Amino acid sequence: MSYEQILAFTEGAVGRVQLNRPQALNALNSKLMTELVDALHKFEADETIRCILLHGDDKAFAAGADIREMAGRGTIDMYAQDFISLWDAVYRIKKPLVAAVSGFALGGGCELAMICDIIIASETAKFGQPEIAIGTIPGAGGTQRLTRAVGKATAMDMLLTGRMLTAAEAKAAGLVSRVVPPEVYLTEAQKVAAEIATKSPVALQVLKEAVLQGFETTLAGGVHLERRLFYMTFASEDQKEGMTAFMEKRKPDFKGR
Repeated sequence: MSYEQILAFTEGAVGRVQLNRPQALNALNSKLMTELVDALHKFEADETIRCILLHGDDKAFAAGADIREMAGRGTIDMYAQDFISLWDAVYRIKKPLVAAVSGFALGGGCELAMICDIIIASETAKFGQPEIAIGTIPGAGGTQRLTRAVGKATAMDMLLTGRMLTAAEAKAAGLVSRVVPPEVYLTEAQKVAAEIATKSPVALQVLKEAVLQGFETTLAGGVHLERRLFYMTFASEDQKEGMTAFMEKRKPDFKGR
Protein backbone atom coordinates (compact mmCIF):
# COMPACT_ATOMS: atom_id res chain seq x y z
CA MET A 1 0.00 0.00 0.00
CA SER A 2 1.37 3.38 -1.03
CA TYR A 3 0.68 6.47 1.10
CA GLU A 4 2.27 9.86 1.74
CA GLN A 5 2.04 10.20 5.53
CA ILE A 6 1.96 6.62 6.75
CA LEU A 7 3.77 3.41 5.90
CA ALA A 8 1.69 0.25 5.64
CA PHE A 9 2.89 -3.28 5.04
CA THR A 10 2.35 -6.86 6.17
CA GLU A 11 4.45 -9.15 8.35
CA GLY A 12 2.92 -12.60 8.05
CA ALA A 13 -0.57 -12.41 9.54
CA VAL A 14 0.10 -8.96 11.04
CA GLY A 15 -0.73 -5.72 9.26
CA ARG A 16 1.62 -2.94 10.31
CA VAL A 17 1.06 0.81 10.06
CA GLN A 18 3.68 3.44 10.92
CA LEU A 19 2.69 7.06 11.35
CA ASN A 20 5.24 8.87 9.19
CA ARG A 21 5.41 12.63 9.74
CA PRO A 22 8.68 12.73 11.70
CA GLN A 23 9.25 16.43 10.98
CA ALA A 24 6.02 17.18 12.89
CA LEU A 25 6.38 14.48 15.58
CA ASN A 26 3.66 12.58 13.70
CA ALA A 27 1.03 15.25 14.35
CA LEU A 28 -2.30 13.91 13.18
CA ASN A 29 -3.72 15.97 10.33
CA SER A 30 -6.74 15.04 8.22
CA LYS A 31 -4.62 13.51 5.45
CA LEU A 32 -2.68 11.24 7.79
CA MET A 33 -5.82 10.11 9.60
CA THR A 34 -7.64 9.50 6.31
CA GLU A 35 -4.72 7.39 5.08
CA LEU A 36 -4.63 5.52 8.40
CA VAL A 37 -8.32 4.66 8.24
CA ASP A 38 -7.95 3.55 4.62
CA ALA A 39 -5.06 1.24 5.51
CA LEU A 40 -6.94 -0.19 8.48
CA HIS A 41 -9.99 -0.89 6.32
CA LYS A 42 -7.81 -2.71 3.80
CA PHE A 43 -6.29 -4.83 6.56
CA GLU A 44 -9.79 -5.43 7.92
CA ALA A 45 -10.88 -6.78 4.53
CA ASP A 46 -7.77 -8.96 4.09
CA GLU A 47 -8.55 -12.43 5.45
CA THR A 48 -4.85 -13.23 5.84
CA ILE A 49 -4.43 -10.40 8.39
CA ARG A 50 -5.44 -11.31 11.94
CA CYS A 51 -3.94 -8.48 14.01
CA ILE A 52 -2.82 -4.90 13.31
CA LEU A 53 0.19 -3.12 14.79
CA LEU A 54 0.24 0.68 14.94
CA HIS A 55 3.30 2.76 15.86
CA GLY A 56 5.18 5.99 15.25
CA ASP A 57 8.92 6.41 15.66
CA ASP A 58 11.28 6.53 18.63
CA LYS A 59 10.61 10.24 19.33
CA ALA A 60 6.84 10.20 19.09
CA PHE A 61 3.89 7.93 18.60
CA ALA A 62 1.94 11.08 17.80
CA ALA A 63 2.33 14.47 19.49
CA GLY A 64 -1.33 15.35 19.00
CA ALA A 65 -3.69 16.59 16.32
CA ASP A 66 -2.18 19.12 13.93
CA ILE A 67 -2.87 22.49 15.57
CA ARG A 68 -1.79 24.43 12.48
CA GLU A 69 -4.55 22.74 10.51
CA MET A 70 -7.24 23.55 13.08
CA ALA A 71 -6.24 26.92 14.54
CA GLY A 72 -8.05 29.19 12.08
CA ARG A 73 -11.27 27.22 11.82
CA GLY A 74 -14.61 28.10 13.32
CA THR A 75 -17.32 25.99 14.88
CA ILE A 76 -19.19 25.43 11.62
CA ASP A 77 -15.99 24.47 9.80
CA MET A 78 -15.09 21.92 12.47
CA TYR A 79 -18.62 20.54 12.58
CA ALA A 80 -18.92 20.26 8.79
CA GLN A 81 -15.58 18.53 8.32
CA ASP A 82 -16.10 16.27 11.37
CA PHE A 83 -12.39 15.50 11.51
CA ILE A 84 -12.80 13.66 14.81
CA SER A 85 -15.00 11.00 13.19
CA LEU A 86 -11.78 9.46 11.82
CA TRP A 87 -10.93 8.36 15.38
CA ASP A 88 -14.38 6.74 15.56
CA ALA A 89 -13.54 4.83 12.37
CA VAL A 90 -10.43 3.43 14.05
CA TYR A 91 -12.53 2.38 17.05
CA ARG A 92 -14.86 0.43 14.75
CA ILE A 93 -12.05 -1.79 13.42
CA LYS A 94 -12.98 -5.33 14.45
CA LYS A 95 -9.52 -6.90 14.38
CA PRO A 96 -7.23 -6.51 17.40
CA LEU A 97 -5.12 -3.34 17.41
CA VAL A 98 -1.75 -3.24 19.18
CA ALA A 99 -0.07 0.13 19.73
CA ALA A 100 3.70 0.44 20.18
CA VAL A 101 4.39 3.78 21.85
CA SER A 102 7.73 5.52 22.22
CA GLY A 103 8.18 9.17 23.11
CA PHE A 104 5.16 11.46 23.01
CA ALA A 105 1.55 10.25 22.85
CA LEU A 106 -0.28 13.51 23.46
CA GLY A 107 -3.73 14.89 22.72
CA GLY A 108 -5.13 13.16 19.67
CA GLY A 109 -2.14 10.81 19.76
CA CYS A 110 -2.99 9.67 23.28
CA GLU A 111 -6.62 9.28 22.20
CA LEU A 112 -5.52 7.17 19.22
CA ALA A 113 -3.38 4.95 21.44
CA MET A 114 -6.26 4.51 23.91
CA ILE A 115 -8.50 3.26 21.11
CA CYS A 116 -6.07 0.39 20.54
CA ASP A 117 -6.64 -2.83 22.45
CA ILE A 118 -3.12 -3.24 23.86
CA ILE A 119 -0.46 -0.57 24.41
CA ILE A 120 3.19 -1.64 24.58
CA ALA A 121 5.17 1.35 25.85
CA SER A 122 8.83 2.22 25.72
CA GLU A 123 10.29 3.49 28.99
CA THR A 124 10.58 6.86 27.18
CA ALA A 125 6.84 7.12 26.50
CA LYS A 126 4.87 10.08 27.81
CA PHE A 127 1.07 10.19 27.77
CA GLY A 128 -1.01 13.32 28.12
CA GLN A 129 -4.05 15.38 27.15
CA PRO A 130 -2.64 18.92 27.17
CA GLU A 131 -5.50 20.59 25.29
CA ILE A 132 -6.29 22.81 28.28
CA ALA A 133 -3.01 24.67 27.62
CA ILE A 134 -4.27 25.84 24.20
CA GLY A 135 -7.74 26.87 25.31
CA THR A 136 -9.76 23.81 24.41
CA ILE A 137 -10.53 20.26 25.59
CA PRO A 138 -10.00 16.77 24.18
CA GLY A 139 -12.43 15.93 21.40
CA ALA A 140 -11.66 12.35 20.33
CA GLY A 141 -12.62 10.61 23.57
CA GLY A 142 -9.86 11.87 25.85
CA THR A 143 -12.08 12.97 28.73
CA GLN A 144 -13.99 9.68 28.57
CA ARG A 145 -11.47 6.93 27.75
CA LEU A 146 -8.75 8.40 29.96
CA THR A 147 -11.10 8.58 32.95
CA ARG A 148 -12.23 5.00 32.41
CA ALA A 149 -8.62 3.83 32.08
CA VAL A 150 -6.92 5.62 34.98
CA GLY A 151 -9.79 6.76 37.22
CA LYS A 152 -11.26 10.19 37.88
CA ALA A 153 -8.54 11.50 40.19
CA THR A 154 -5.60 10.86 37.85
CA ALA A 155 -7.60 11.86 34.78
CA MET A 156 -8.62 15.18 36.33
CA ASP A 157 -5.02 15.85 37.34
CA MET A 158 -3.86 15.27 33.75
CA LEU A 159 -6.75 17.04 32.05
CA LEU A 160 -6.91 20.15 34.24
CA THR A 161 -3.15 20.74 34.49
CA GLY A 162 -1.89 19.21 31.25
CA ARG A 163 0.45 16.93 33.22
CA MET A 164 1.99 14.02 31.32
CA LEU A 165 2.29 10.50 32.71
CA THR A 166 5.57 8.66 32.33
CA ALA A 167 5.44 5.12 31.00
CA ALA A 168 5.86 3.73 34.52
CA GLU A 169 3.04 5.95 35.84
CA ALA A 170 0.82 4.97 32.91
CA LYS A 171 1.45 1.29 33.63
CA ALA A 172 0.68 1.73 37.33
CA ALA A 173 -2.52 3.62 36.45
CA GLY A 174 -3.71 0.92 34.05
CA LEU A 175 -3.31 2.90 30.85
CA VAL A 176 -0.70 0.65 29.22
CA SER A 177 -0.21 -3.12 29.19
CA ARG A 178 3.58 -3.44 29.27
CA VAL A 179 6.61 -1.16 29.66
CA VAL A 180 9.91 -2.28 28.12
CA PRO A 181 13.32 -0.71 27.33
CA PRO A 182 13.28 1.68 24.35
CA GLU A 183 15.53 -0.51 22.23
CA VAL A 184 13.03 -3.39 22.29
CA TYR A 185 9.59 -1.74 22.50
CA LEU A 186 8.78 -2.28 18.83
CA THR A 187 10.13 -5.84 18.82
CA GLU A 188 8.03 -6.62 21.89
CA ALA A 189 4.92 -5.19 20.22
CA GLN A 190 5.64 -7.23 17.09
CA LYS A 191 5.87 -10.38 19.22
CA VAL A 192 2.57 -9.59 20.91
CA ALA A 193 0.83 -8.92 17.58
CA ALA A 194 2.31 -12.10 16.07
CA GLU A 195 1.11 -14.13 19.07
CA ILE A 196 -2.40 -12.72 18.75
CA ALA A 197 -2.34 -13.54 15.04
CA THR A 198 -1.94 -17.26 15.81
CA LYS A 199 -5.39 -17.33 17.40
CA SER A 200 -8.77 -17.88 15.76
CA PRO A 201 -9.79 -14.78 13.76
CA VAL A 202 -13.42 -15.48 14.60
CA ALA A 203 -12.77 -15.74 18.33
CA LEU A 204 -10.50 -12.66 18.32
CA GLN A 205 -13.14 -10.42 16.82
CA VAL A 206 -15.95 -11.78 18.99
CA LEU A 207 -13.78 -11.39 22.08
CA LYS A 208 -12.97 -7.77 21.21
CA GLU A 209 -16.67 -7.05 20.71
CA ALA A 210 -17.53 -8.60 24.08
CA VAL A 211 -14.96 -6.51 25.95
CA LEU A 212 -15.69 -3.20 24.21
CA GLN A 213 -19.46 -3.49 24.35
CA GLY A 214 -19.45 -4.84 27.88
CA PHE A 215 -17.21 -1.97 29.00
CA GLU A 216 -20.00 0.46 28.15
CA THR A 217 -22.88 -1.31 29.85
CA THR A 218 -23.80 -2.84 33.21
CA LEU A 219 -22.14 -5.97 34.55
CA ALA A 220 -25.32 -7.96 34.02
CA GLY A 221 -25.67 -6.64 30.48
CA GLY A 222 -22.05 -7.42 29.74
CA VAL A 223 -22.30 -10.97 31.07
CA HIS A 224 -25.46 -11.51 29.02
CA LEU A 225 -23.67 -10.30 25.88
CA GLU A 226 -20.64 -12.46 26.65
CA ARG A 227 -22.81 -15.57 27.01
CA ARG A 228 -24.59 -15.02 23.70
CA LEU A 229 -21.27 -14.44 21.90
CA PHE A 230 -19.76 -17.50 23.60
CA TYR A 231 -22.59 -19.69 22.34
CA MET A 232 -22.26 -18.12 18.90
CA THR A 233 -18.64 -19.25 18.56
CA PHE A 234 -19.85 -22.85 18.53
CA ALA A 235 -21.13 -22.24 15.01
CA SER A 236 -17.57 -21.67 13.78
CA GLU A 237 -15.18 -24.18 12.26
CA ASP A 238 -12.41 -22.59 14.33
CA GLN A 239 -14.11 -23.64 17.57
CA LYS A 240 -14.34 -27.24 16.37
CA GLU A 241 -10.71 -27.18 15.21
CA GLY A 242 -9.50 -25.58 18.44
CA MET A 243 -11.14 -28.08 20.75
CA THR A 244 -10.22 -31.04 18.55
CA ALA A 245 -6.60 -29.89 18.43
CA PHE A 246 -6.58 -29.55 22.22
CA MET A 247 -7.82 -33.11 22.68
CA GLU A 248 -5.36 -34.41 20.07
CA LYS A 249 -2.52 -32.47 21.75
CA ARG A 250 -1.50 -30.54 18.62
CA LYS A 251 -1.48 -26.93 17.48
CA PRO A 252 -4.78 -25.80 15.94
CA ASP A 253 -4.96 -24.73 12.33
CA PHE A 254 -7.41 -21.85 12.42
CA LYS A 255 -8.99 -20.77 9.12
CA GLY A 256 -11.13 -17.87 10.25
CA ARG A 257 -14.42 -19.58 9.56
